[in-house]
Amino acid sequence: MRRNKGLSFYRKRKKVNTAVLSEVMKYVTGIAISLFLAYVIVYFVGMRTSVIGVSMEPSLYNGQEVLINRLAYEFAKPKTGDVIVFLPNGSHNAHYYVKRVVACGGDTVWISEGILYVNGEAAENIYDLIADAGIAENEIRLGEDEYFVLGDNCNISEDSRSGNIGPVSGEHIVGKAWFRLPVSGSNMGLIK
Repeated sequence: MRRNKGLSFYRKRKKVNTAVLSEVMKYVTGIAISLFLAYVIVYFVGMRTSVIGVSMEPSLYNGQEVLINRLAYEFAKPKTGDVIVFLPNGSHNAHYYVKRVVACGGDTVWISEGILYVNGEAAENIYDLIADAGIAENEIRLGEDEYFVLGDNCNISEDSRSGNIGPVSGEHIVGKAWFRLPVSGSNMGLIK
């Protein structure tokens, strides 16, 4: 007997290939886990802020965004030359300050005739003559967990020389600025 090959309102069900479906689910799960881990790492370890003002030029420019490693100082202390991000006097109503550490806990600092002295020795010639010594016109001995910071463009910088900022306490440091994002006229890269 021959079947009629006329109209049929029943469709054949296509079989789902379980091997392909399993492989697709592995990729989707892997991507989801990667995105979750990236979010957790950025949220808990990293942070981003903008440089306000020209006090860090030519290293960092006004409006340039920097990435901050918030865990950097959980296991080590800041050292001379590090660019740190901090809240002055721990005030959460202030913006984040981005400055360079020039002296660490236990060091003595003073500025005389425009020259920065750390532990009695003139600092490297990385700064122009400093026009205003501020509170550093008299010798300052830093506490064990205090840091003296300056802007790279120190004559246009509000930093540890200012009475309202002074030496930065370790507990007020948010983290280490380690990477700069591009802004008009500058490249992105590691902060030196």
